Amino acid sequence: MNIWDWLAALVLGFVEGMTEFAPVSSTGHMIIVDDVLFKTKERFSQEAANTFKVVIQLGSIMAVVVLMRERFVQLLRMSRSDGSRLHLVKLAVGLIPFGVLGLLFHDDIDEYLFSTTTVIIGLVAGALLMIVADRVSRRRTSTESVDRITYKQALVMGLFQCLALWPGFSRSGSTISGGVMLGMSHRAAADFTFIMAVPIMAGASFISLWKHWDSITADVVPFFAIGFISAFAFALLSIRFFLKLINRIKLVPFAIYRLLLAAVIYVVFL
Repeated sequence: MNIWDWLAALVLGFVEGMTEFAPVSSTGHMIIVDDVLFKTKERFSQEAANTFKVVIQLGSIMAVVVLMRERFVQLLRMSRSDGSRLHLVKLAVGLIPFGVLGLLFHDDIDEYLFSTTTVIIGLVAGALLMIVADRVSRRRTSTESVDRITYKQALVMGLFQCLALWPGFSRSGSTISGGVMLGMSHRAAADFTFIMAVPIMAGASFISLWKHWDSITADVVPFFAIGFISAFAFALLSIRFFLKLINRIKLVPFAIYRLLLAAVIYVVFL
């Protein structure tokens, strides 16, 4: 690795850590920054570059585990009969749709959707969904805490999360939108989104590594490691800030940012 590769790993980790939990699509931002500045597909290989963008998200997810460790301990200890708290069965209901579709279409997503053009489409479509969700959410908010989430809300949020299989759509943006449209507060929907992200990203990283193991050569291991550590460190800074922000400003400001970003990318680069 040379200095440029170190810088690329550090910057892409920064982009991942700062955007993973905001509804703006961390994968989309990494694809854009990489395509414009670093072009890691040319430096290494398309398989290694795409796997890197998935695996370093584990750094951000580890930050969630650290900051929400008490919640995860409660989940592991909680019995299904305790209806007053979020438990593993409800979490599983939310995870199944994304897990099934992710396994079925992983290779197609990897091959055809990791591009700046598809990210622009995802940014615009996701922004429109978020605007609609905020308008609907003003009419009713019945679930203020993630502990009060119903099976229906968990399932529908899981279905909305499947939209994030398209890069640029944003996992947090799609799932929070689904939650608030069903009457959850923005904070409760964000909490459930973060909790679901841990097993999903762990699974996605494992699958990506397993399928592209041959592309993970000794010269790219330091690249992966720096990106992972960078994403973890910057995610620690961004999570608490975002959780305080989302209940105050809702989704529309993020949607406006997405539309402006899509317009800039289209005009400047395409």
